[in-house]
Amino acid sequence: MKIFIVEDNENVREAAAGYLKLEGFEVAEFGELKPARKALDSGDALPDLIILDVMLPDGDGFLFAKHLKQRVDIPLIFLTARDQESDRITGLELGADDYIVKPFSTKELVLRVKAVLKRSSAPPEAGGEDDELSYELGEEQLTVSEYRHLITYQGLPLQLTAAEWNILVFLSARAPQVFSRLQILEYCLDSVAEGSERTVDTHIKNIRHKLPGADWLETVRGFGYRFAGIKK
Repeated sequence: MKIFIVEDNENVREAAAGYLKLEGFEVAEFGELKPARKALDSGDALPDLIILDVMLPDGDGFLFAKHLKQRVDIPLIFLTARDQESDRITGLELGADDYIVKPFSTKELVLRVKAVLKRSSAPPEAGGEDDELSYELGEEQLTVSEYRHLITYQGLPLQLTAAEWNILVFLSARAPQVFSRLQILEYCLDSVAEGSERTVDTHIKNIRHKLPGADWLETVRGFGYRFAGIKK
């Protein structure tokens, strides 16, 4: 699998690239946004994942990610010194699959990369082709097919990040059970995402934005979240 690292600090970039190469990844390194953008626009094979700094010499990583996600759905991990919770929430709202704050452990970075790639490219479970489940909530319809890796809302496919997909599939399959934020972090984010519980709130907010009608993901105050759809 191919990974782009967009990071202006040469030591950080080389350390991250070195560990990823030892794990068998193909890595392309960029110190600025312009060459990374050129590589993405070149028509060559797109990377399987992008590791992106926020503060770069020729632009803002958040803005770059926003424009990128409007064009193509590539798994994305922010790697940045900006450690405020508001920055983490901004990154996740832009569609990032993870947010790592510097200084960081290169071993942890590799684990998180593997976890995101596992979520985004997981093969369908055996058993198959008849796994599609349909749900309704009021006049709205939602279908989930893990075999085809497809969720449709009102007949149209939803564009979800790997984390959003895991959360929606997990909660819908176990409705009406309520799960805490910590349980969702553990079961849906492979337990390597050690961010605050607000990370889950941000993913839920993003899913709700993509399901603009009824409240498919219900907040149970003091406990967590549950899927409100009714299986047909």
